[in-house]
Amino acid sequence: MTFIKTVSIANRRFFRLDRRQIGFVKFILEAYDNVAVLTTLDSTIGLVRITVAPGCDKLVEDILHSLAGEVEISFIDGENR
Repeated sequence: MTFIKTVSIANRRFFRLDRRQIGFVKFILEAYDNVAVLTTLDSTIGLVRITVAPGCDKLVEDILHSLAGEVEISFIDGENR
């Protein structure tokens, strides 16, 4: 009998935030254990990467939509950073 191990790959999304709000968004995402990790790529322009755990895309999307009233969040195509 052969077993095939399925490996899920985390999804990476790029966003631009108000640089003063990066820490706030990072802490909100960290409150949801093992769902997503926010990495600051360029703090001067608010460029961040959010790495989403497999199967958590919808939850992270919902979190970001709920924050949209408090924080300006702009999605950036990963190829056009």
